[in-house]
Amino acid sequence: MTTAGKSNPLAIGGLIALTLIWSYSWIAMKQVTHYIGSFDFTALRCSFGALLLFIVLMLRGRGMRPTPFRYTLAIALLQTCGMVGLSQWALVSGGAGKVAILSYTMPFWVVIMAALFLGERMRRLQYVAIAVAAFGLVLVLQPWQLDFSSMKSALLAILSGISWGASAVVAKRMYARHPNIDLLALTSWQMLYAALVMSLVAWLVPQRTPDWQPVVFWALGYSAVLATALAWSLWLFVLRNLPASIASLSTLAVPVCGVLFSWWLLGEEPGIIEGSGIVLIVLALAIISLKKRATQVQRVEKEISCEK
Repeated sequence: MTTAGKSNPLAIGGLIALTLIWSYSWIAMKQVTHYIGSFDFTALRCSFGALLLFIVLMLRGRGMRPTPFRYTLAIALLQTCGMVGLSQWALVSGGAGKVAILSYTMPFWVVIMAALFLGERMRRLQYVAIAVAAFGLVLVLQPWQLDFSSMKSALLAILSGISWGASAVVAKRMYARHPNIDLLALTSWQMLYAALVMSLVAWLVPQRTPDWQPVVFWALGYSAVLATALAWSLWLFVLRNLPASIASLSTLAVPVCGVLFSWWLLGEEPGIIEGSGIVLIVLALAIISLKKRATQVQRVEKEISCEK
């Protein structure tokens, strides 16, 4: 058996490419809101993404057997319909950088929900991280000066993070019962279910008539090909060739790069108060990541001592 090495340059390059792809996707998602409804775009993105993922799954030659239906549907509703759909909706009236930061509060909601529903004990450092993140959220939101559209966007972005966190809890329960599920198969099937659900939502909810400008096709192609099919393939490659603690750095880097891209390309310059809140949220994410890394090290050390 080979062990993933920290110095694998190809895998590190894949991690950098993955971070840039997912970071810039927030810019593409924001730009397309001027031309097509949020639910229409999300339905199209999921449909093309599912098609491409199934092509990748077929090329891998590991079969097309569906993953457990109830868990897969729940993940589709929470992770893709919830996280992607709500964040796309939030981008209609909110800045790309702010929505990215608020959506990536997901790890904090995971910690809280794991304590409530999985019986996982919260540690002192996690309480500190949540408190820091909460203060950072207040600074980012600045509720004392929000108008209705800004508040709506911020709440939708936070809900997308909560929904994403809930999907992680469901996935954890699923892996406890079905430990050998293939990640790419799970991603492909949940994307298909999400495409069907979002297509129904797009059909039922009145939206603006799509204006089929080139930017719509560009954003759709970027989201489906790069941010979905290629990015998930890169993610699997990175997970296989790097330690999980290093791979998880993308959780920190994506929202930060999203803020920088939105500042550079869209002119969304965060003020001092909002910028301070972003720094605090990233700091809290780092604390959570360090805690996860320490837990992984302790688990490995325990397994080694048991083997001895």
